[in-house]
Amino acid sequence: MVDLDGARGGSPLNQRIMAEICDVVAIPVEVSGGMRSFADLAAAFAYGADRVQLGSIALRDAEFVRTAVGRYPGGIVVSIDAREGEVFVEGWTVPTGVSVEELARQMVEAGVPRLMFTDIGRDGAMTEPNFAALEALVGKVPVPVIASGGVSRLEHLQRLAAIGCEGAIVGKALYEGTVQLPAALAAVR
Repeated sequence: MVDLDGARGGSPLNQRIMAEICDVVAIPVEVSGGMRSFADLAAAFAYGADRVQLGSIALRDAEFVRTAVGRYPGGIVVSIDAREGEVFVEGWTVPTGVSVEELARQMVEAGVPRLMFTDIGRDGAMTEPNFAALEALVGKVPVPVIASGGVSRLEHLQRLAAIGCEGAIVGKALYEGTVQLPAALAAVR
């Protein structure tokens, strides 16, 4: 779950709703959006999140990330959100001049156990994932990579699995009905 208001505002704004969802579902939940302090992390894990995703703070403070990874082993994911190879922060509104590869290297050095890569130009566009960028990232980092942005067909999920992505975010395709969850799960088994 992404607190988009929190991502843009700089701190979580929808914790009550996220806590309610964590309370009623029987599946692991990953939360993100404005998670930029240890208090934010503690609150998310306290209300039932299984993983917390860091974005903007990861670029600005690798030591924060390193400490978070130590406090919450296996519970931290770093999202690398990019357009044309450049990382964007603050809810995808601010370009940084930092490359995907550079931030990924820094996060691996900080001990991050898992990365998510979003091609923000493809997110919600119902086109296709940025297979070339994902394959390059999977080939360069020794940690699992989750793909985000552009999945609109079952074939996309199969191709992502074939290049080594641990998983994929499927959002709009589910809402639009171009991907059905049972078929998606079967396609990547």
